Amino acid sequence: MEEPDTAAILPEDHSATAREGSEAGGGAPTTGPRCPCSLPVSVEPVLFLSMFSVALQAPLSTQYLWDRISEDLGFNGSRRSECSNSSVPPDPLQKEVETLTAHWNLYISLGFFLVGIMVVPLLGSWSDMAGRRPVLILPNIGLALQAVVYLVVMYLKLPVVYFLVGRLLSGLSGDFNAILAGISGSFRDVGQHHWSYINPFWLVLATNVASALYAFLFVHESVYPDPSAKLLTARHHKAVWHLYSTGGSSGEDGGRLRRCKLWLYTLCFFLVVTVHFGSRDLFVLYELSSPLCWGSALIGYGSAAQHLAYLSSLLGLKVMQRCLKDSWVALVGLASNITGLVVFSVADTTELMFTGYGLCFLFMAATPVLRSKLSKLVGPSEQGALFASVACVESLCFLVGSSIFNSLYPASLHFMKGFPFLFAALVLFIPAGIIGWVCAFILFIVFLILNR
Repeated sequence: MEEPDTAAILPEDHSATAREGSEAGGGAPTTGPRCPCSLPVSVEPVLFLSMFSVALQAPLSTQYLWDRISEDLGFNGSRRSECSNSSVPPDPLQKEVETLTAHWNLYISLGFFLVGIMVVPLLGSWSDMAGRRPVLILPNIGLALQAVVYLVVMYLKLPVVYFLVGRLLSGLSGDFNAILAGISGSFRDVGQHHWSYINPFWLVLATNVASALYAFLFVHESVYPDPSAKLLTARHHKAVWHLYSTGGSSGEDGGRLRRCKLWLYTLCFFLVVTVHFGSRDLFVLYELSSPLCWGSALIGYGSAAQHLAYLSSLLGLKVMQRCLKDSWVALVGLASNITGLVVFSVADTTELMFTGYGLCFLFMAATPVLRSKLSKLVGPSEQGALFASVACVESLCFLVGSSIFNSLYPASLHFMKGFPFLFAALVLFIPAGIIGWVCAFILFIVFLILNR
């Protein structure tokens, strides 16, 4: 799952006003009063709590896999004084640990994808008729169950294959992608080994439970629920396909243009998020191994620096939108991401690694813009179907990114350790070119109109 966007990710029907019609889902009219059992409270705390949970457990899971695999293979290289000494030949056990950790990340991602790709479209489109609140509650319950499984694995030191069970449970409930469809560091003590992961995952569990309870008790319903709406029906998948085959509920004249924009912006979104997923999986691996050989404290600082970029991206987004069009904001965000990835590809010192994090201070500005552009292309009654399709794309990005980068990393260790980051930077030139071409085309049309 993607590290969540911090802006422009809420569907249009997040407002208090109930909407009429549900053309994409074919359900009953959605006009009517709100659910009387819920208070008119903002949905942002659900997003924040879920985002905090996802951001907390992602680097810890990779570190735990690294430690468990290192223990099984008898590798303790990251604690050797010569770890950062480039004159010492690389330990073959380290390469094996890196390879196995990358592969287990891939297997867990694959299992999650196969389940999530079927569940998320159902939940997202179903929310257009049945209401948004159930789609806010169910994924948080699934994420809480995942945390329970992870805790059991850590307490009992079960094989890491059981991590896959936790991800499957989360995928069955839609995971964080379903939450997006529905709404429109250093916690470890060095030396305590596996027990050092326990407290953070208890915090993950508590956060998911709190998020589910908040959504159940306080979040108002923005769609008048249709009691007859069915979850297990092919109609929801058809609603998603309807958007991309016809351009949504727009008329004949606008349908073709909207369909073209939907495909182009979805392609850009796919490439950007694939790079985010793929490169994110590698940061902890890259930092744990030589020549950086970071410990838990530095990994925590690196994770904090990476997540501070979400806040700086949000602030930058708000500032840039005052003087720039959305497309130019996306291009600036892509430029920030590209330069940071290039620095990561050659980072062999702690200072250079943090320089890369600093250059990525606007790296998340592109994805909220793309979400917003997609949201504006469809009507209010199709927001759930749209964000279900976006969530499916995210699940596909999760699989493709994990597959490519977790396979490319061990394959490139012998000639350039940071090559996957360089490859990621090159991929981002494609969406930058598409968005730039769209900007140029719009400017050309405006020029023609002004000079008629």
